[in-house]
Amino acid sequence: MNAAVRAVVRTALTRHAEVFVIYEGYQGMIDGGEGIRQFQWDDVGAILGKGGTVIGTYRSKEFREREGRLKAARNLVDRGIDRLVVVGGDGSLTGLDTFRSEWPGLLDDLVRDGRLSAQQVADHPALMIAGLVGSIDNDLVGTDSTIGADSALHRIIEAIDAITSTAASHQRSFVVEVMGRHCGYLALMAAVAGGCDYVLIPEDPPQPGWEEDMCAQLRRGRQAGRRESIVIVAEGARDRDGKPITSSYVRDTIDRINHEDARVTILGHVQRGGRPSAFDRWASTWLGYEAAQQVINSDKDSPAMVLGMRGAAVVRLPLMDAVSATRRVPELIEARKYEDAMALRSADFTEMVKIFEELAHPLHVTTTAGSPRIAIVHLGGLAPGMNTAARAAVRLGIARDFTMLGVRNGFAGLLKGEIDELGWEDVEGWTGEGGAELGLRRTVPPLGDYYAISRALEENQIAGLLVIGGWNAYIAAFQIHREAERYPGFRIPIVCVPASIDNNLPGSDQAIGADTALNEITDDIDRIKQSGAATTRSFVIETMGRRCGYLALMGGMAGGAERVYLHEDGITLDQLNKDVKWLRMSFERGRRLFVAVRSEMASDAYTSDFLARLFEGESHGLYDVRMNIIGHVQQGGEPSPADRLLATRMVSHALDVLKGELDAHSTGSWFVGLHESQVQAQPLRHMEDQVDIGNRRPRYQWWMKLRPVSEAVSGEPLE
Repeated sequence: MNAAVRAVVRTALTRHAEVFVIYEGYQGMIDGGEGIRQFQWDDVGAILGKGGTVIGTYRSKEFREREGRLKAARNLVDRGIDRLVVVGGDGSLTGLDTFRSEWPGLLDDLVRDGRLSAQQVADHPALMIAGLVGSIDNDLVGTDSTIGADSALHRIIEAIDAITSTAASHQRSFVVEVMGRHCGYLALMAAVAGGCDYVLIPEDPPQPGWEEDMCAQLRRGRQAGRRESIVIVAEGARDRDGKPITSSYVRDTIDRINHEDARVTILGHVQRGGRPSAFDRWASTWLGYEAAQQVINSDKDSPAMVLGMRGAAVVRLPLMDAVSATRRVPELIEARKYEDAMALRSADFTEMVKIFEELAHPLHVTTTAGSPRIAIVHLGGLAPGMNTAARAAVRLGIARDFTMLGVRNGFAGLLKGEIDELGWEDVEGWTGEGGAELGLRRTVPPLGDYYAISRALEENQIAGLLVIGGWNAYIAAFQIHREAERYPGFRIPIVCVPASIDNNLPGSDQAIGADTALNEITDDIDRIKQSGAATTRSFVIETMGRRCGYLALMGGMAGGAERVYLHEDGITLDQLNKDVKWLRMSFERGRRLFVAVRSEMASDAYTSDFLARLFEGESHGLYDVRMNIIGHVQQGGEPSPADRLLATRMVSHALDVLKGELDAHSTGSWFVGLHESQVQAQPLRHMEDQVDIGNRRPRYQWWMKLRPVSEAVSGEPLE
């Protein structure tokens, strides 16, 4: 929420608007006085990385009454306010719409009572509004993500990862209850991202007899060698008859049927707290920017809209239509119309329900003799989430009657015969592990190795290739596909799955690993800024990304950088002169901290070291300068929840594509990607049309749309 508040304030100020914030929700609007305060640029400094909301929130009963709304309208008009951005849930947005529709009548009553003048009312004939949804439940129908949901999922996965190690030590089952009275998003996504055994959600209750089924699933895991079992329960879970399923009931069921002393952990409000994730910072910044633009550009005839994220875009939905559809879901659940309730959920939600069902109740857990042999190979730079992808590929592949092979150390390992058949339990525990258990190589196989690679594919009877990796993985797959006429072993279907922290691969808005890298960059910027909190200091921070500026721009937005330098924009001497002048003037006016983020190949001439020396040389003693190259920590660490989920979705679709090719006796090659919330596949032969080969990035980079957003919230206009 703080990221959204910061973006609204700063965007409006850059548009030369007066900006007020209202403390304690609608109650502050009613109370007036210090409840409504004018804000300037620095009033929202240093709040980007704070949890909660610095302006408070409150469930105001008084605002539900007309007299309360009369007080609120008077206090707004007295300050010349007739445009509101509200961040809240469906109740807050419903109240906002009511307030807007009643506005003319409220003002008429206030004039009649003598509390406002006719001229004041004439100056503010309508209330222009924009709504943003702050809800960890992620329950707004029509969008993919609401403010706070990703951060809440981070808290849950951190807890599950910690519980998993405890459970394994004691060979114990845990029942973990998460929030979600009417929406199972957190429970479902946590179950997939956490590699859990069973999940119970409100929209899709289990079939009768689920207790025996769940306990049998837990026993199968133990018999296969697992030392721990985890069941996730949404607080609003119920059975098909509408009876609540509590976490204590699940624990007692495990004790009764499996004779095992299970433990219950109720995560509670820890899910609402803590530092916001990188996604919740940059996405909320984008939403706040668009909301400010919305109300500034609106007039009395503009419709009431709520803004949300759908894929890599901000969407605007008619406010009450979205609220009505969102409230419809609990009604459908109460009426036991579960299929209708599921139909209102987002594409990734319904897809994950099917994937988890397949993982929890696979048709096969062992390889069938004679089934098609699919090889998994990594190539390119390391990306967090590669292990998640490999695990999902093995388990979903076996469930779909493939024989899954792991090629160790890329195509070099293929030539050396480093190929293992992977069973269901061989990938146990890979979900949350960083690195790549199968190993990888960066280099593209040279032409001289093609014959040997072709022979290796034939000798190992490989029917299809699943290539999970970065830029070089795509180049290698493309070349193998192109040489199929000359090498018989290459006449097999190939599917590429994007895994690269650079997020520079064609056909996908997001690559596996990029979100984890962004969280690492954001954490590092936070720590770097803290190190300079007691002095006056400027930092120049360099990120990875080669000539693709995704990490720098998004990391700069999430970390609150004042300047971001990208290869896509280039760096000019004129620009640096302006930046140095602004920097010196800003410190003269009281600034104590400045952060510039530079993508590693933004310029051959103007290096990070050059920028640091330039800023230092022009400081005139006002500040000192430090340079930080974040380095390979961006490739390390455990994959974020978003990367775990993305890896699972992508691999599931890639296996579907391979199956379709094999069933059709075809040898088509494809690359999969996430676009407009859907995982899609495109022919590999089209790859060249979509990429800038020289700069190793897509021709169209959606995130460059956020350049104006970054500029609007970063450096205060001083002239």
